[in-house]
Amino acid sequence: MGESQEIELRGHIIDSGIMTQLFDRVMDMGGNFEILVFDIGKKKTDPSYARLRINAANKDKLRSILSEVHRLGARPVEVKDVHLVPADADRVVPKGFYTTSNHPTQVKVGGEWIDVAAIEMDFLIVVDPVKKTATARPLGKIRKGELVVVGEQGVSVIYPERPREQSTFEFMHGTVSPERPSTTLITKIAREILEVRKNGGKIAVVGGPAIIHTGAGKSLAAMIRKGYVDVLSAGNALATHDIECSLYGTSLGMDISTGNPVMGGHKHHLYAISEIMRAGSIKEAVDKGVIKSGIMYECVKNNVPFVLAGSIRDDGPLPDVIQDSMEAQDAMRNRLGGCSMVLMIATLLHSIAVGNCLPSSVKTVCVDINPAHLTKLMDRGTTQAIGIVSDAGTFLPLLAHQLDVQSGHMKK
Repeated sequence: MGESQEIELRGHIIDSGIMTQLFDRVMDMGGNFEILVFDIGKKKTDPSYARLRINAANKDKLRSILSEVHRLGARPVEVKDVHLVPADADRVVPKGFYTTSNHPTQVKVGGEWIDVAAIEMDFLIVVDPVKKTATARPLGKIRKGELVVVGEQGVSVIYPERPREQSTFEFMHGTVSPERPSTTLITKIAREILEVRKNGGKIAVVGGPAIIHTGAGKSLAAMIRKGYVDVLSAGNALATHDIECSLYGTSLGMDISTGNPVMGGHKHHLYAISEIMRAGSIKEAVDKGVIKSGIMYECVKNNVPFVLAGSIRDDGPLPDVIQDSMEAQDAMRNRLGGCSMVLMIATLLHSIAVGNCLPSSVKTVCVDINPAHLTKLMDRGTTQAIGIVSDAGTFLPLLAHQLDVQSGHMKK
């Protein structure tokens, strides 16, 4: 006999590839489908509508298929309100709780669809039926008695559409480029940055110490000075080696200008940390004239907030480094709020951490010399990212140059 259920899809479901993905997933999971209604938009901007009947061998198989296509924005034709269950205790949640994707999400409460605020991947949804509010919340911040969404009933995911405008993110969305960055590609990314700035959007940079090791620190510092960066997220290493470079001209004891090791240079990063501890903080070191150049210097001088998240392998660390990982996570979320674009450069772990905090609507560029790192970021859920296989020393100077050319900073 089998089991079946009707579902519907709305929006730009054809050119965004949603229909193809849905067909593939249903068949890959051993089900089949019947198209009952398919109204195709007549113009580029017109949405489409499809109603399908999903068939499966049994209830469990049907439930699995429906759960999978739910993430693509499919929902039952007849939708009931969300099922809410109170949390038994702080951080103790009902079994079968719903976990979010990083796509815009709505829940049906009292017959009305309401947006879920603060969406991130792998969060729970807490609903206040009286105030008609819904908020995505990490597991560790759930409190006793809060009403948590259980199951997928009454939850609707709005799967991201392919950008309608011509942009870098239209032709490279969710891909990894195996080539070193060409002038054309860098030009397009610079144009995106300038467009975001023109529209009042914020840009964040997530950086690793390779930015300093490859000599690209000056380029990033210049971008901060010229107003292209609103938030910096990094670890102890980037800040330490940036300050080491400012104080001693080295990174990991290597002379940045020549690439040659310096006698006793292996201790320079520890000296750098010690000098900041002596000053009290990075800002105090800048104010006292201890640090006179570099990425952290420009952040302080241009009031660009930074979040330095610690790790177990850190030396020191610098006094500004947040050593409690949950506190660092909250600080990142706070600073990333409202960002329209994020550049992730040469840091796998920090890129994944920040990527987990981003809604899918945020334009994301990830640059790394190892293509496996880019793939891992996308596999972890940051599917909106475009990946560029390059070292920071090639990418950042080219990008800074193109920003100068396109914004008029370049001297004629």
